[in-house]
Amino acid sequence: MPDQFNPILLEVLWNRLLSLVNEQARALIRASFTTILRENEDLSCGVFDAQGQMIAQSTTGTPGHINSLATGVENFLKRYPAHTLKQGDILITNDPWLVSGHKHDISVLMPLFFRGKLVGFNGSTCHVLDIGGKVLSAEATEVYEEGLEIPIMKLYKEGVPNDDLFELIAANVRAADLVLGDIRAQVAASEASGQKLVRFLEEYGLTDLEELSRVILTTSERAMRKEIESLPDGTYRHQIFLDGFDEPVKIAVAITIADTNIIVDYTGTSPQSKRGINVVKNYTHAYTTYAIKASICPEVPNNHGSFRPVKLVVPEGCILNATFPAPVAARHMTGHFCSPAVWGALAKVVPEKVLAESSANCLTQFDGIDAQGRSFVASFFTNGGMGARPNKDGLCTSACPTNVGNTPVEVIENVYPFFITKRELLPDSGGPGKFRGGLAQTFTLKLNSDRACTLSCLFERVKFPARGYRAGKDGSPAEIVIKRANGELFRPHGKMRVIVYPEDEIEVKLAGGGGYGDPSQRDPELVLEDVMSEVVSIESARRDYKVDIDLQKRSVDRQATKKLRQV
Repeated sequence: MPDQFNPILLEVLWNRLLSLVNEQARALIRASFTTILRENEDLSCGVFDAQGQMIAQSTTGTPGHINSLATGVENFLKRYPAHTLKQGDILITNDPWLVSGHKHDISVLMPLFFRGKLVGFNGSTCHVLDIGGKVLSAEATEVYEEGLEIPIMKLYKEGVPNDDLFELIAANVRAADLVLGDIRAQVAASEASGQKLVRFLEEYGLTDLEELSRVILTTSERAMRKEIESLPDGTYRHQIFLDGFDEPVKIAVAITIADTNIIVDYTGTSPQSKRGINVVKNYTHAYTTYAIKASICPEVPNNHGSFRPVKLVVPEGCILNATFPAPVAARHMTGHFCSPAVWGALAKVVPEKVLAESSANCLTQFDGIDAQGRSFVASFFTNGGMGARPNKDGLCTSACPTNVGNTPVEVIENVYPFFITKRELLPDSGGPGKFRGGLAQTFTLKLNSDRACTLSCLFERVKFPARGYRAGKDGSPAEIVIKRANGELFRPHGKMRVIVYPEDEIEVKLAGGGGYGDPSQRDPELVLEDVMSEVVSIESARRDYKVDIDLQKRSVDRQATKKLRQV
């Protein structure tokens, strides 16, 4: 390590880079126009060296965005080599196969110049409210139906906006002001971060990022390889099943640990689907590398160096490496489960470092006409329970492996034509275990309009709940029920569009997280606390945890519990 980067200075420089990219993310959130970015924070930001290697990422962000952008910058530079870029150029794309896997994610990349020299890039990926096509749905049969595609091109050329492209986007989306507002927020946040990077270089007397990037990436790679080397060599297999669209989907994984390398092989995974639940390889890479790093070496910075020891084998034409023009709009309904598949395999070698299976993040999307006769697109996120950890309960209503937040009730009712009649934790939804799975939520909403609208369902874990680990039990499955005005109960397909009428009441029950460890080993006092907090029923306490609760005394009946646990 050069003298200019002694360990103390390196730590200072690293934290300054983190602060720069985090400020970019916060600026983007503050400048954004939609609840997707403001409330759910479905975005990521990163800073890259002149070769396009990610040095640092924002702490706000999803693995599917930041890790796919980290590998996607290479595709930007294939289209526009670094030496062709000028000060003020800004690149854009939403090509699913090049970056984040579906057209609703728009990636923006800005070259950074210092004293006339290209020194790096900053970039962001954001989920936009609408991109045309079928709205956000899994029903398309080819990608052409899923909305406007923006190839890698210049959004700005030497500081001058590409007005033709802005007009083209506006003409193809349902909420042009909101979509263009969020794109402009990406640009503004990049410009603000770029100015601060210049001051950073000036302050520390650096001429570029090259040597600093080399040291940071090499340090991350060495740390990852050291942790991998400490694991026993071998091949560890696992498979999980998902609801799919017309039939269940299997994700099969074999993880081979050899010396300081890891090979993740998805051979045996289901073939690509005719519907929009397919995943591109870049997105598969994102949730695979995230899962490995999070379990094996979570303290190592997430950057290009930490990816180097991990190699993927994903057969072309399988659902995790779909070929063009496969539909991919709801790719997260499959791609998010690369992580639990990886964790299931790693549980065979490092069970103390992985969590049980979690619920899926569910996106509820509507489009229609509100009470004032204006067209609207409503999109909000809700989360089920996170899987239990080896030493802690799972978090309630928390997304995993993504970290997208829940949209608050107050925001939904103020921004969209709906009102929420109920939103609460769902008792007994967390899988029983020595450590309990995180609870899901249930909510009920009604349309606040005199006109029907369309609901695009994007729900997973309806047929296959989150599994528990090491004798832990499964979480509860998800369910969506529409109660019609005549009292009829209608259970729509979990990934199809359905008409909703003003008199309808929509009830959603999300899935709970799986439990970890034998439930009969759970501390009886924790079971009592759960019962008193109404997150576990007294029946479940006795049936699953073998704990007898005296409700009148608000205490555990020790003698009765001992007998139950001896059976």
